[in-house]
Amino acid sequence: MTTRFREGNQIQLLHCGAEFFPALEKAIDEAQHELYLQTYIFEEDESGKRIAEAFKRAAARKVKVCVLIDGFGSAGLSRQFERELLDAGVHLLFYRRGFSLFYFKLSRLRRLHAKVAVMDGKVAFVGGINLIDDLTLSGGEAPRIDYAVRIEGPMVADIYHEASRLWRRIAWMHFRRRMGGTRKVAQTQPFKDGIRAAFVTRDNVLHRHDFEREYLSAIASAKSDIVIANAYFLPGRRFRQSLIAAAERGVKVKLLLQGRMEYLFLFATHSFYDSLMRCGIEIYEYQKSYMHSKVAVIDKQWSTVGSSNLDPFSLLLAREANVIVQDKGFAEELCADIHRTIKEGAERIQPETWKEQPMHKRFISRIMYHTIRMGLGMIGYPKAR
Repeated sequence: MTTRFREGNQIQLLHCGAEFFPALEKAIDEAQHELYLQTYIFEEDESGKRIAEAFKRAAARKVKVCVLIDGFGSAGLSRQFERELLDAGVHLLFYRRGFSLFYFKLSRLRRLHAKVAVMDGKVAFVGGINLIDDLTLSGGEAPRIDYAVRIEGPMVADIYHEASRLWRRIAWMHFRRRMGGTRKVAQTQPFKDGIRAAFVTRDNVLHRHDFEREYLSAIASAKSDIVIANAYFLPGRRFRQSLIAAAERGVKVKLLLQGRMEYLFLFATHSFYDSLMRCGIEIYEYQKSYMHSKVAVIDKQWSTVGSSNLDPFSLLLAREANVIVQDKGFAEELCADIHRTIKEGAERIQPETWKEQPMHKRFISRIMYHTIRMGLGMIGYPKAR
């Protein structure tokens, strides 16, 4: 499907939870009619409770609060916490709740990974930040690196339509028909000198390759530089070949990847390092804390912020949401922030040093890579892109 770009948006870059949570809380407190929120992780920590209290305040003033969370990512949410939200008038639903190896279904692998919020069809948030403290997993060393955007303008209507449509679908699946009604929201008038942008989703029906297609198109047309900061980097052959082709035609390509092995499958990423660095691609690993970013800037004009990792699980299985922004000022701001992160907390992988990696580490990375490919074949994606 053709990506629909909207002119005249106001888009504010939000860096980490320190900027995201106050902005989100303020928007919730200003909501007058209804709000929808989707997230993968809803944690009962300080940040999660802060937003939960904002939900309760909104419900108390008769705002329809619809919160959709993933059943696997938020499996740790206590029944008491859920009950407190429901008793306060918050509508809470789980996307594919329950997962068991003893009752395995392929559909259970499909998760809600999008992080989206929209209030009254006027203000929206899209990004990679879950409802969880920045310092979780980092041991208090430094906040986890992540991004979101706050949006006003014509694109908010597209976000509202998508969020309310998914809510209605899940509500019907839970036999909660009374929770499915929505208002008609008019598209906001464009702001003068606003930003051109598009809201892009990924699902397993109508939008399986929309985001990847836009990403590949931008890489193919890159002329000067590509900067990608992605936590879980395990792209398919086509994506890797596009990056290599860009580097070979003189485009400067930088990758900021996760340096701390949060999950075992991340070792598979190392199997690509040799081929990428051989053509001049610079690889940096973030070491200061954990990095959760899913952003990119191309030619300091095209940029994206959202929930989509560059791994098979994001690109083939999860429901994702990203914003693509075509604006020089926004791209320069995001690019500068990525470079600041590289300078302050990342280490460059040097090709000469990498070649001296012990044989057993190379063996593990190849085993992990082929294990993942075999797994994709088993679940029905033998030719994963």
